[in-house]
Amino acid sequence: MATITSSIYFIFSLSFFILTSSLQETEILLNFKNSIEDPSNSLSTWSNNSLTHFCTWIGVTCSTKTPPSITSLNLQNLNLSGQISSSVCKLPNLSHLNLANNVFNQPIPLHLSQCSSLQSLNLSNNLIWGPIPDQVALFSSLKALDVSKNHIEGKIPDNLGNLKNLQILNLGSNLFTGNLPSYVFGNLTQLVLLDLSENPFLSSEIPVQIGKFGKLKQLLLQKSGFYGLIPDTLVSLHGLEILDLSQNNLTGEIPSGLGLSLQNLVSLDVSQNKLSGSFPTDACNATGVINLSLHTNFFTGLVSESLGKCLNLERFQVQNNEFSGDFPKQLWSLPKIKLIRAENNRFSGEIPDSISTAANLEQVQIDNNKFTGIIPHGLGLVKSLYRFSASLNGLYGELPPNFCDSPVMSIINLSHNLISGRIPQLTKCRKLVSLALADNSLVGEIPTSLAHLPVLTYLDLSDNNITGSIPPELQNLKLAQFNVSFNKLSGMVPLSLISGLPASSLEGNPDLCGPGLPNSCSGEDDKRPARHSKLAYILIMVAFAVGIMIFATVLSIMYWSSNRKSRRGNWNSVFFYPLKITEDAIIRVINSKVALEGRGTFGGVHIIQSPSGEFFAVKKLMNNGSLSMKKLKAEIKTLAKIRHKNITKLLGFFLLEDSVILLYEFVQMGSLGDLICKLDARLEWGVRLKIAIGAAQGLAYLHKEYVPQLLHRNIKSRNILLDSDFEPKLTDYALDRVMGEVGYQSTLTPNMTSCYIAPEQRCSKKATEQMDIYSFGVVLLELVTGQNAEVTQAEDSSIDVVQWVRRKINTTNGAGQVLDPKISNSFSKEMLGVLDIALLCTCVVPEKRPTMFEVVRSLQLLDSKTQFSSTFCSEPQLSTPTTS
Repeated sequence: MATITSSIYFIFSLSFFILTSSLQETEILLNFKNSIEDPSNSLSTWSNNSLTHFCTWIGVTCSTKTPPSITSLNLQNLNLSGQISSSVCKLPNLSHLNLANNVFNQPIPLHLSQCSSLQSLNLSNNLIWGPIPDQVALFSSLKALDVSKNHIEGKIPDNLGNLKNLQILNLGSNLFTGNLPSYVFGNLTQLVLLDLSENPFLSSEIPVQIGKFGKLKQLLLQKSGFYGLIPDTLVSLHGLEILDLSQNNLTGEIPSGLGLSLQNLVSLDVSQNKLSGSFPTDACNATGVINLSLHTNFFTGLVSESLGKCLNLERFQVQNNEFSGDFPKQLWSLPKIKLIRAENNRFSGEIPDSISTAANLEQVQIDNNKFTGIIPHGLGLVKSLYRFSASLNGLYGELPPNFCDSPVMSIINLSHNLISGRIPQLTKCRKLVSLALADNSLVGEIPTSLAHLPVLTYLDLSDNNITGSIPPELQNLKLAQFNVSFNKLSGMVPLSLISGLPASSLEGNPDLCGPGLPNSCSGEDDKRPARHSKLAYILIMVAFAVGIMIFATVLSIMYWSSNRKSRRGNWNSVFFYPLKITEDAIIRVINSKVALEGRGTFGGVHIIQSPSGEFFAVKKLMNNGSLSMKKLKAEIKTLAKIRHKNITKLLGFFLLEDSVILLYEFVQMGSLGDLICKLDARLEWGVRLKIAIGAAQGLAYLHKEYVPQLLHRNIKSRNILLDSDFEPKLTDYALDRVMGEVGYQSTLTPNMTSCYIAPEQRCSKKATEQMDIYSFGVVLLELVTGQNAEVTQAEDSSIDVVQWVRRKINTTNGAGQVLDPKISNSFSKEMLGVLDIALLCTCVVPEKRPTMFEVVRSLQLLDSKTQFSSTFCSEPQLSTPTTS
């Protein structure tokens, strides 16, 4: 009986203990929830009324022991804000806390150091601000600390080195300054990952103590202001898999033994530095290397023949250096090689026929070198090849009949070589977009098979010895660029090739004839179709214009009628920064219209001053109700998390049923467009280049670096603001996220300045990065020419600056004619470089435009020896070669 009683008592006690523990942890979670703002109601399952156990609540992970206890909270990507409460540290077994990708706006919460069991803390991609406090050493049990992608500033404290158990330390994408303390990197010997990338205000040498991190697998230091030599101690990191030192100011040579010792290396990137010397001869002795990227440095010397041992090598990038000597033959036939980029060097050698064994090869770019020999037959046997670019070399001989047999071939550029013979009939490369064979010694006629390549849009056969007539079938192609100048062609030019392309594309062929050419073809029959074609063209354009006007009128009526129905409700405001200004003060200024600074595409901009003397810019947008209130708040908070020195900060917002009020930082000097409009404005070239680089960096950040990736969608000079130091800041960005696509289009379509609109935007409503890049190219043209986007000509007629520049270049045969005469001739080289970039950005074919990352890189490299050629926009990237 006593035994039974004891058992019952034990069971009762255990049940009571389990129930008590569960109630305690439930109460702790609810207290933690109370300090958090949850606009999306993501934590709806966290409730006393729930019939489910807390271990099933969203983001909660429990142990398998009895009673179950919370071991992990994963609340990332839930759009949470508010305060991170210390109540969470009352969970006795909490080891992992992940609050990444939210909108928490506070300093690093030191009270989390009270979480005695915490091993992993992830606060990345929030609005965390301020310095890392010295008390960081209190997080003694941490094995993983990730505070990347925040606003953290100041120096990295010495006390960080007391966290001797750390295996992951990610401080990337912040605002740290100063030198890295050596003490920190002497103690963190357990590190597996160290990420200090994208801290542009750091100024430090790479600490030699990093070489003691025997367990390190990833070392990420890119884009962080590191200078000096690469330490020899990195050779000791035998377990290293990823080493990224790119986009810094590193000098000297690659340490000897780096490739041989790091046998587990998967990715090596030392691009965009100032490194010199030859690459170590053991650079690729390890078979584990997958990605070897050395582009955009100042390397000289030879690349080792040991590359033949890299059987897993997929990407080889050594472009924009000063390499010389024979190109490693083994590289052409590696079984997994996909990308070979070696343009803008001084490599010599031949392309071997063994290239046919490179079954996975996709891209070859070896422009502007000293390659010789013939184009091998084996090239046409590589069925995965979609780009082959080898211009500005010494290649000779005839083109093999199969040189374009790859079914995915898209771009071929063999211009400026010594190639002879006829152009083969091309029938198998049905995806060919660009064919450039200019400045060779080709003979014979233009093959009619070119007219049957359905997507061919760029064709350059200039400066050869081609004879015969231009095949009329070429009119069936949508050729954005066509150049057959300086050949021996004869006969009548197809009419569509005369009317749609510059005359310079036909010059140097005295026996060609047609309307508008020096030699007009005789016969009334030839003239009549031209007149009929012109009349039909005029009628079509008139009908199209009338249709656009009707469509815009209908949209305007619908838009304003919907706005009249909206009802005024209560204000709902959120500030992302501590602002000493009241809601009522902002409303009064907007209603009074006294402080109206200007009117843009999406409404007026007001300047308001707080009692403390601070200025703010206020923009009022119409809310057509296409987004729910929760969705609208979430989208605005997404924009508020943007942090880049070249993008205006969104400080807060107010919501009404019919209006959205956005509060931005005030930028003193006004817009770039205002400055360009002033006839007496004299911007020095150094200032203009600074503006171009800064604006490009801001746009590149939106396109690729920010998560989620955003499109600006309204790039123009009036949306680039300038501070007192002429540092540019993009504004009016991604407003489609706030207004909804319908409201955005109804406002943008009738108001956007047409000069900035990419050609494809007129027939496609789907926004793309390429459309942003076109608009940015127009801004670059404004900076280089000093002209507005809309250039006024004689008799008050106007033309957009893109057409104006291209016509000037075509008629005068000199790009220098379009440069702003107010700038000294001593800067003409840099100005022509920016002009080339602008012409690439404004290519008719979207696929030929560079990415914004490539634009940034090219603008930054204008002072180096690398030049950029954009004739006919044949290359999607900007590292287009010049003669060496």
